[in-house]
Amino acid sequence: MADNCDAIIIGAGVIGAATAFELAKLGYRTITVDANAEAGHGSTSGSCAVIRVHYSTLDGTALAYEAYHYWRDWPAYLEVTDERGLAELLEMGCIVMKTDQNDHMARHTEICDQLGIAYEDWGPEQVKARLPHYNLDTFAPAKRPDDEGFAEPTGGQLPGAVFFPNAGYVSDPALSSHNLQRAAEAKGSEFRFNTRVVEILKSDGKVSGVRLADGSEIHAPVVVNVAGPASSLINQMAGVTEDMTITTRALKQEVVHVPMPEGYFADGAQTLVSDSDTFLYCRPEKGTHLLIGSEDPPCDGHTWVDDPDGDDWRDFTEQARIQAMRMAQRAPTIGIPNSPRGVVDLYDVSDDWIPIYDRSSLPGFYMACGTSGNQFKNAPMAGKMMAALIAYERDGGNHDEAPLTMKMPYTGLDLDIGFFSRRREINKDSSFSVLG
Repeated sequence: MADNCDAIIIGAGVIGAATAFELAKLGYRTITVDANAEAGHGSTSGSCAVIRVHYSTLDGTALAYEAYHYWRDWPAYLEVTDERGLAELLEMGCIVMKTDQNDHMARHTEICDQLGIAYEDWGPEQVKARLPHYNLDTFAPAKRPDDEGFAEPTGGQLPGAVFFPNAGYVSDPALSSHNLQRAAEAKGSEFRFNTRVVEILKSDGKVSGVRLADGSEIHAPVVVNVAGPASSLINQMAGVTEDMTITTRALKQEVVHVPMPEGYFADGAQTLVSDSDTFLYCRPEKGTHLLIGSEDPPCDGHTWVDDPDGDDWRDFTEQARIQAMRMAQRAPTIGIPNSPRGVVDLYDVSDDWIPIYDRSSLPGFYMACGTSGNQFKNAPMAGKMMAALIAYERDGGNHDEAPLTMKMPYTGLDLDIGFFSRRREINKDSSFSVLG
């Protein structure tokens, strides 16, 4: 016996749950299946949940700025209560150091000027006023402790930073997914957990549903792959990889938490910090710690994971400690942990670290994947794009031949969804890192 619905969504992370919500608002009866026990308990739960509005591309920046407004007005967007409470945007701004690696933020601020996004140009004295113990010496290129010259300045100082006031992080990324689940359910969506897809069903050259590990089937004319680090396996299962010029893979990431030194932020005015001279980002973690992540310099290497369900990638390595050591170049009072604490998880990384939001070569099979650790912030807009794309093709459109455009209400930009195509050329404007 098989169930029937209008659309099946594989994955109940923050983007999968947002897609279910947005499709439900268009009248689709959706069933979301997830191998985990609850919404957001896959890679979403390990997200740093950073909300920022700066990217290295116009389309990426516009998307992030649009999505920021939904996080800012989260209760109004959801239109529902959740018995667990609602996730919160802890807005505190983001300091991005001007470095040779980001061309002193020239491209970013040019895009922000074009879109009317607020920012402040800070000199060194303003950086030190917020981060009084921050050492502004340059250290690039990033090194590992056994490299010659590790922790030694390489000459000169950072000339300042750009401060973006509309930035922060979401208090609980898994809770935000649960919020979206409840919002979707209020509009008729269904969620099934501890449920694994083992086959993508096809009929007459189109997708027709999924077969589950227990042998049951769900039939639908639309299937959306939002499976995070398992998305490449689902695409292979569907047989849709041959025409993809952009591929995705699961990449291990380690984020270390260290005690926050006293007086690290002047007057307790906490903020996010991105520093592509040391190739690190950091944010407060539960008020008393700093979360430190890598911005993926060549010296950090990549650990690709073929089996996201396996256990061989889940432990900390020396990488977490190295991130703390590089952070100590900036703030020497930071303690270096002997036994790292923090998060080890997977990114679903595309070739250019820009996501795929697209149809596929199999009619009715769609993909929202390759989110590369930087798309949590875009979840509300990703859900809207996927819902609009599915409705566009239901009504006779062909996204491959005539890519869908969407009017962005806050920027006024007509966003070409083809920017996120599976068949695009690698975008040379990308940072090729978690920065997107």
